[in-house]
Amino acid sequence: MAYFKGWRYAAFISGFVGFIGLTLYPIIISPMLDPSHYKEIQKETRKNINREQIQPGNMKVWTDPFDRKKPETNG
Repeated sequence: MAYFKGWRYAAFISGFVGFIGLTLYPIIISPMLDPSHYKEIQKETRKNINREQIQPGNMKVWTDPFDRKKPETNG
């Protein structure tokens, strides 16, 4: 069995890490950088679903708990 030494070892490790990076990019990194494609797919597939009707146990549909109320302007 051949052992890599010096620059060949560095090239082997760099190639291995690069290969892993190239395989993970379209699966993990690309959707995180631009999720608009997946949002459009989700919007298209859920357009005929009434969320209030299918909510179990008469529970309120999920809302963002950190959504701040806009101050009302009396004018």
